[in-house]
Amino acid sequence: MVSTTVHWYANQMTSTYRPLTADLAEPLYYLRNFQTVLDWVGERHGDLLAPEEMAFLDAFRALPEPSRALLARMVMRKGEYFRRDRLGYREVGDTADAMAPLISAGWVDGDPLLTLETLFALCTRDELKSALRQRLAERGLALSARKTVWLEALREDDEQARAAKAWGWDGVTVYQLRIRPLCDRLRLMFFGNLHQDWSEFVLAEQGTFLYETVPLPRASRPFQSREEVDAYLDLAACREQFDGDGEGDLETLEQALLPRLEALPDNPWLRERGHKLLFKVARERERRGEEQAALDLYQRCHYAEARARELRVLEKTGRYAEAYQLARTAEAEPRNEAEWQQVQRVLPRLQRKLGHPVRSAGAMPTHHEFELTLPYYPWVELAVRNHMRTASEPVYYVENTLINSLFGLLCWEALFAPLPGAFFHPFQSGPADLYRDDFVSRRRDLFARALACLNDGSYRTVILQRFEEKYGYSSPFLFWDALDSELLTQALDCIPAEHLRLCFERLLADPRANRSGLPDLIQLWPRQRRYRMVEVKGPGDRLQDNQRRWLDYFQQHDIPVAVCHVRWRETE
Repeated sequence: MVSTTVHWYANQMTSTYRPLTADLAEPLYYLRNFQTVLDWVGERHGDLLAPEEMAFLDAFRALPEPSRALLARMVMRKGEYFRRDRLGYREVGDTADAMAPLISAGWVDGDPLLTLETLFALCTRDELKSALRQRLAERGLALSARKTVWLEALREDDEQARAAKAWGWDGVTVYQLRIRPLCDRLRLMFFGNLHQDWSEFVLAEQGTFLYETVPLPRASRPFQSREEVDAYLDLAACREQFDGDGEGDLETLEQALLPRLEALPDNPWLRERGHKLLFKVARERERRGEEQAALDLYQRCHYAEARARELRVLEKTGRYAEAYQLARTAEAEPRNEAEWQQVQRVLPRLQRKLGHPVRSAGAMPTHHEFELTLPYYPWVELAVRNHMRTASEPVYYVENTLINSLFGLLCWEALFAPLPGAFFHPFQSGPADLYRDDFVSRRRDLFARALACLNDGSYRTVILQRFEEKYGYSSPFLFWDALDSELLTQALDCIPAEHLRLCFERLLADPRANRSGLPDLIQLWPRQRRYRMVEVKGPGDRLQDNQRRWLDYFQQHDIPVAVCHVRWRETE
């Protein structure tokens, strides 16, 4: 079994694969990268590839180098149609010669049929004027009109696809890349997602992004069956349809999506992905005022926020008895703090509507508040920071950056532990299972070991050393632009270890929700080794729910925090 360890900061891969070039001036660097993905997928996912897909991997390696380079160039560009006069690459040489084996293999069509939309996308305005002059005249369209006007008018009575010459467009050869779906499948199997692309290699080699070194044994891969790959691609197609529809027909999308959700393989992260899309469709239904359709979808949806939206719709449409029963169920077993918070607001309203005794919600936590009247400044948080800070008592604008970063530095080893299903490829900024239910339980001992440093005082050394060693490396909890050694040193001097533990434990309780909502400023008194967090609210601004949850948590645990309300000083 091959074990691969990749350290992209050093631009090298220790494996059976050909090392990636570290010199981007080397003309064929992109081909090396493309071949690396093909080799990686072939070795690790060969059992998930169809015979014709494995044949492509073998056939590609056997092609002449110019043909392989040209195909890689086309794959890495957007779209599937290319003009020959825009495919000129010095390292490839003659485009037609390099293209011939690709056409022979059936991977590229040398004379594809073009729809009117494709023709308009490929042609300049002058080329369209020349090719379509007669059609434009027959429609009574002015040659000075915009391309969009021509397209709309011609599309009304001519939707037939034709070769370029049949459209009257002579002198330019057009090629169609026919293997885009296959290359997207291979890219998906390498990255485990479709939002990362071939540019990741270049950005890593340039040092734009730095990634932690994580052992990647052959068994480490995002998909365990071809069925899972197919399911991901099906969901991606539905998501693309949703994103492209705008105000389009959602019913057709639902008819495609719902059967796919029913047929999903037993894979938790795929199910979450699918139901998140269903949640987005339901929200769009709700925005359009289609409450019943939205409600039907929310009730079928297992995404964490779906029940809260279902409750809102039931209340909004006057179905108070159903809403009350759902609220009581959610109160008994809330899915997260946000849902529990919403239920506490909704229940008294529903009790009044139904004529039930209104249960007291109990005393709301009181937060220390103060007011400042300041000259107007476009960034209210910085106005307060500038007003409050002194040379001996610094104030930093940190919002979510400081606590998250301290956590990320202390718990680095736990976050980047090479557990199954966590890391699939060299370009991950964090574990793939970060937001799954078992994220913490799978690393319980590792997190316990990291937090134990808060007991013996070694946490300070660990955090500062990691800051120096890992500076710039991608992590879901690190905000490097907001950090420097002075801020870290002063914060560690002033924030007690127990307070850090409490903050870190809350982050671990729900990493997705609790990474945000932290106060805007931290005020430090280094001489007294104390601090205070400050949430800033400008005129008319209100506390958001996630901010209230953090403030309540701080209040419960005697962590110093205050809310600053700002008024602007009137000017004459």
